[in-house]
Amino acid sequence: MTDRKKAATVLTVLAGIAMTMSQGAPHDPGPRSGPAGAGGYYPTLNATEQAAFANGIAQFVQDEGVPDVPPGSGNGGLGPGFNSTSCGSCHAQPATLGTSPALNPQIAAAAEMGAPNTIPSFIVPNGPVREARFVKNPDGTPDGGVHNLFTIAGRTDAPGCNLAQPDFAAQLAAHNVIFRIPTPLFGLGLVENTPDHVFRANLAARSDRKSDLGIAGRFNLSGNDGTISKFGWKAQNKSLNLFAGEAYNVEMGVTNDVMTNERNLVKGCVFNATPEDSHAAATNGISDIDAFVDAMRLSAPPIPAAGSKHTQEGQEAFNRVGCVLCHSDTMRTSSSIFTGMSYVIYHPFSDFALHHMGAGLADGVSQGIAGPDEFRTAPLWGVGQRLFFLHDGRTADLFNAIQQHSSSGSEANAVIRKFNRLSPDEKQALLDFLRSL
Repeated sequence: MTDRKKAATVLTVLAGIAMTMSQGAPHDPGPRSGPAGAGGYYPTLNATEQAAFANGIAQFVQDEGVPDVPPGSGNGGLGPGFNSTSCGSCHAQPATLGTSPALNPQIAAAAEMGAPNTIPSFIVPNGPVREARFVKNPDGTPDGGVHNLFTIAGRTDAPGCNLAQPDFAAQLAAHNVIFRIPTPLFGLGLVENTPDHVFRANLAARSDRKSDLGIAGRFNLSGNDGTISKFGWKAQNKSLNLFAGEAYNVEMGVTNDVMTNERNLVKGCVFNATPEDSHAAATNGISDIDAFVDAMRLSAPPIPAAGSKHTQEGQEAFNRVGCVLCHSDTMRTSSSIFTGMSYVIYHPFSDFALHHMGAGLADGVSQGIAGPDEFRTAPLWGVGQRLFFLHDGRTADLFNAIQQHSSSGSEANAVIRKFNRLSPDEKQALLDFLRSL
């Protein structure tokens, strides 16, 4: 055999191996490159609304300190316990209002102002931003609340505070810790302004097909008026105001008009009167949480990449196996006070309902009517640029995240079986479609 023929034979064999590997191993192509497809204001807003959005973003990325200077101004209030020192540090990928960035900002936040915090084992430089919740209290009753990773003890702006960090090593050994990562916040004004009857009609649609696949779903509801709650991993927050106020208090320890009481109330660690953030004390009448809400409410939804025949085939496979039955592709808002945001058709790829996700994803925590294995369908708009997946950031691989939907008791089991029966090319097209969103 001539050298030329040998070379041709080798190339043919290598091509065959590559084709076999491609056919047998669909893979997550990873976050798509290019500019962030999100992070701006809704494009039809007027100048006043655009200014409100810009102010919201400015407050969202502001680093918080312990002292409120001047007193009552809402320009501080960190701690006594906290998970990071600004909203924008955690909601950063692929732009402000997003989710966990590639480099975990919590490590730097733990050491700000000379603090000697110990970094828990589950917080790593290239891992997801995480909050930690304990499943049970010491007496065995349900807990489910956030236990802050760090304290202000030892910071130069918190003299005299001696609050210790929780003993995460002991709680991990007792299998009593679960994690949550930040949810993306783009386009939430559209979600907020979608009426309940739209969500209910969407959940009731295609009932025969859902029943055949074992898909049910229900909504988390406000305990006061029975209306649908839409925000958070378990749809535990009714409104963006509640979502923002709770996060400001729980993640950074800043008391506010929604959550007025100090967490981790320890003598020597409380430096400001409450609430530390209040629209009544703000010089312009806008509190920090008002500004955060403006940023979320007036933000544009993620912009998908340009489609192709290949990604169209992927979307067809997504629909055919039944992913779309929970990750609903179309919703519609009602009338809005904001310019151009009335009766908008948008594409969140979520039904915003709770579904049983089985033993594999269960976190043991109940919130509202959401039980230990129930989660709100995660919206997939913007998933093309996300780095970490599922509620606890357990994987950075989209293919693996799909497989994790299947476990004992999951409503997604039949859908995942159908996905696994797709040809390698169809699976790859579906993955590429998702990365185009």
